[in-house]
Amino acid sequence: MPPLKTGRHDGSKAYALPSRAGTAPGIPKSQSNRDARNGTPLALFNKVRNYRSATQVRAMGLYPYFRTISSAQDTEVIINGKKVLMLGSNSYLGLTNHPKIKEAARAAVAKYGTGCAGSRFLNGSLDIHLELERELARLVNKEAVLLYSTGFQVNLGVISALVGKGEYILADKSNHASIVEGCLLSQGELLRFAHRDMNGLENRLRKLDPADGKLIVADGVFSMEGDIIQLPEVCRLARQYGAAVMVDDAHAIGVLGKHGAGTSQHFGLTDEVDLIMGTFSKSLASLGGFIAADEATIDYLRHHSRSLIFSASMSPANAGAVMAALQIMISEPERIAQLWHNTERMKRGLRSLGFDLGASETPILPVYCRSMVTAFTMCKRLQEEGVFVNPVVSPAVPAGKELIRISLMATHTDSLIDFALDKLGKVGKELGLLS
Repeated sequence: MPPLKTGRHDGSKAYALPSRAGTAPGIPKSQSNRDARNGTPLALFNKVRNYRSATQVRAMGLYPYFRTISSAQDTEVIINGKKVLMLGSNSYLGLTNHPKIKEAARAAVAKYGTGCAGSRFLNGSLDIHLELERELARLVNKEAVLLYSTGFQVNLGVISALVGKGEYILADKSNHASIVEGCLLSQGELLRFAHRDMNGLENRLRKLDPADGKLIVADGVFSMEGDIIQLPEVCRLARQYGAAVMVDDAHAIGVLGKHGAGTSQHFGLTDEVDLIMGTFSKSLASLGGFIAADEATIDYLRHHSRSLIFSASMSPANAGAVMAALQIMISEPERIAQLWHNTERMKRGLRSLGFDLGASETPILPVYCRSMVTAFTMCKRLQEEGVFVNPVVSPAVPAGKELIRISLMATHTDSLIDFALDKLGKVGKELGLLS
């Protein structure tokens, strides 16, 4: 099999497979994407006709994506009629199947219906949206919050609205795809620095005019590496060079800080971080996202953020679920404590087996395979052994740093973790990752 087509590693977190010329098997070239007017293949679809990578990986029996789950997202799930331990979920607090949250979603549907049929800007603002915004602002200790339908839309809409011509974005190269796309949609200039390289960040800042508008944006917890941005140093440099700071806390809400308030609270730097972004699809057991800032910034975004203005608003069921999840997260701090207990137990076990976990500091534990085929094979073998994990390959990580990503949940038990370690050790030895 040919090596991955890596392109550029831009932190986009896409799960690309190698590209290769040729028409996909089973699709006669003469019938593929023809112009109905004259029967001539359209040039636009050349890339479609030539894409065979997924088919090739399927033929090897190693295709790891779109696996169908026929149960609730929980510590164990059902795949192909078989119970499998879930170590690939972002449900850090284990709330996705919580009865109180499911009841809150049902109650919201009973009161408001299944959708809003419009954007927040027009007819789609409900009182439950405003209540949730107030509760989130209280959690992260900011003046105001604005809800979006997805976390991806938050980064698209906030960055593109705030950074204009003649202004600059300084971004960690391992930032999530949504940050990358938000930067590309803005009219400002994107300047990237190597992952967690504060000297590189300062070198970028030093070359800019002090009067220029500047936004430093980074994940709080990096979703592939599992490490944490050095927020104290970021804030120091921002003060020195006159930059604003935005932290993407998608993987930090419910994980870091008092009551799971995130990276800024974890470091005691909430007042120095201008924008805090979060999502609901991870610890908060729903779907959607938010941006928190001062009231003036939020009001500006209400009237300039295109992904907010031109998208249907967050559904009532999702908002109701988040409200309930937020209350549970705050009232049951033992969940976060258990998450960290589970993280340390798994981390110790993996390292004692001899796995390379890089610099992970969080419940995201990357097990480095350094080969696409090894990562895909490990994923398949672990599922056969009853453990679900996610493979991560280029361009989500640089070529040569392919990995299996393990994510812990508060609802994992010691016995489940020990079961997983036994299977990981077995498969690691089979594949030559362990001696």
